[in-house]
Amino acid sequence: MLRFSSSPRLLAYGCLASSMALVGSYVALSKPLAAVFPVLLLAWLRFGIGALAMLHWLKRPPHEPPMTRQTRWLLFWESFLGNFLFTLCMISGVRLSGAVAAGVIMAAIPAAVALLSWVLLRERVAPQVWAGVASAVLGIGLLATAPDAASPAQQAMPRGQWAWLGHLLLLGAVLCEASYAVIGKKLTASLTPRRISALINLWGFVLSLPFGLWLAWGFDFRTVGPGLWLLLVFYALAACMWTVWLWMTGLRSVPAAQAGVFTVFLPISAALVGVLVLGERMAALQWAALGLALLGVVLATWPARGPSPA
Repeated sequence: MLRFSSSPRLLAYGCLASSMALVGSYVALSKPLAAVFPVLLLAWLRFGIGALAMLHWLKRPPHEPPMTRQTRWLLFWESFLGNFLFTLCMISGVRLSGAVAAGVIMAAIPAAVALLSWVLLRERVAPQVWAGVASAVLGIGLLATAPDAASPAQQAMPRGQWAWLGHLLLLGAVLCEASYAVIGKKLTASLTPRRISALINLWGFVLSLPFGLWLAWGFDFRTVGPGLWLLLVFYALAACMWTVWLWMTGLRSVPAAQAGVFTVFLPISAALVGVLVLGERMAALQWAALGLALLGVVLATWPARGPSPA
């Protein structure tokens, strides 16, 4: 008989899905910010606002053991790969190769997470999860390559002699995001999700500080309207605080390979925001692609038969 997941597991699934859906939403809504602020200045402001919001999360809870040297290094790599380097690779890659290419390449995130969790964490990836990964990759790949999947502005993005570099940068973003999921799984064994969120954000602020100060010196902040400042605050809180806390909370109860399938909600939510908020249109083929990607989540999270492995 099927053994249905308990409430904690269902809550973890909800946290993972909400985290990636929120990431896709703020990525789509942050386009006006990227048009006004330089990338590294935007990153510095984002981490700074997040640091102020999470100051009270930095204190070690009484039940949490002191951090080891390995944990400190894991926190650094989690922030460097998942926050700092991912942002640079993603934005620069899209500029050089376009949004359609980004959608195709980023569809490999679930497979990359499954492979890294198998190699580094020695997790046993069930055939059911591999089927879910394949369905998710196929669905998002179909969404990205189908006609009219991109807006006219995205289709007009530059292609040319530097497209190959854009593809490499996007592949780097895939590896960064997969590393973020796998390292986060190890961190949740010793730190609370709140403290992980605050500490990796603090590292992001330190890494971007020299670039942010240099760019802020010559930037005219008077050109930024009140609406963009409000959008910046939402972007910072969503990117640095809410999504990370939700993701780490879900990872505590779910294997990294299975959690990686939930990254399909990133391009799905971005596409839905484009339709519902930005006025873009999607054909029937794109809606079918979204359904195929969601089927991947169902396959990967469907209750297993018999007793679960330890």
